[in-house]
Amino acid sequence: MACRVSAAPDRLELPVAIGEAGTRLDAFLAAAAPTLSRSRAKALILAGAVSVDGIAATEPKRAVTAGEVVTVDVPPPEPATPRGEAIALAIVHEDADLVVIDKPAGLVVHPAPGHSGGTLVNALIAHCGDSLSGIGGVRRPGIVHRLDKDTSGLLVVAKNDRAHQGLAAQFADHGREGPLERGYKALVWGAPDRREGVIDAAIDRSAKNRQKMAIAREGGREAITHYAVEAVHPRRGDVLAAMMDLRLETGRTHQIRVHLAALGHPVIGDPVYGAGFATKAEKLPEPARTLAKSLGRQALHAWLLGFEHPVTGETLRFTSPLPPDMAALAEALGFIQDAA
Repeated sequence: MACRVSAAPDRLELPVAIGEAGTRLDAFLAAAAPTLSRSRAKALILAGAVSVDGIAATEPKRAVTAGEVVTVDVPPPEPATPRGEAIALAIVHEDADLVVIDKPAGLVVHPAPGHSGGTLVNALIAHCGDSLSGIGGVRRPGIVHRLDKDTSGLLVVAKNDRAHQGLAAQFADHGREGPLERGYKALVWGAPDRREGVIDAAIDRSAKNRQKMAIAREGGREAITHYAVEAVHPRRGDVLAAMMDLRLETGRTHQIRVHLAALGHPVIGDPVYGAGFATKAEKLPEPARTLAKSLGRQALHAWLLGFEHPVTGETLRFTSPLPPDMAALAEALGFIQDAA
């Protein structure tokens, strides 16, 4: 497969070989230009940066034909170091060594493909300047742990390397022997028969969809979640929804969401692991029905964070109330009183 770089260093010209005819345009680009992932190729197509025989091609699934020449104008790479951005932060605690943030749903923690800006890291750089710890890497300064984009709640960030090392050690221990505490509130569909329990099931990348995690049939990484059912919403004897408190003994990607889905009680609003349960909202009474359908994210909130200060040795413990969207739904389901 020939690939010629034109005089412009950011332009690729890719001729389509006979064996590649019929391939989707985004798939062809990902195979022809190893520096482009398929998602990146799709984004470039939709952005109008791709043409075929000089004619703009904006449909990723368009099939290529042998003899055509696909031209891609690749924009310059993003700077390796994130830029500071004036993004408001809900700061729960701050001292010379660390800062505790109450992250809103919708805020990405650190830059990644598709999210080069507008992240918590960008906000922290603007707030803290150059003091953030560099141990997490140039694109993740100060980050010791993370929350999913659409999970809200408490998160601690290191402002220097000493604090980063001390916090990282506590998170690596997962609170088994140390003082680390992590508690989450979740609104889920249905409820387990047992009001308290432990989900002990290893997690790995899904073999069917590499963007998802799944319970591992073999291997995988150990994952343990402790749960307690705090309240249930009954209807004609059938439990439609529940509020659960969850504590992590390990910290795997999407752990709570995967474990609850495997238990048969996915988080309300979870578009990845609970999509098949969306129709259950129709069984809820108003206004809970409308609130559940309009939630727009998984109803998961990191309400508790406790740890030992990595420099002073002081035990710190922070709590965060349910954010307005979850509080309104919880109140409509009768789980809490007076969400305001």
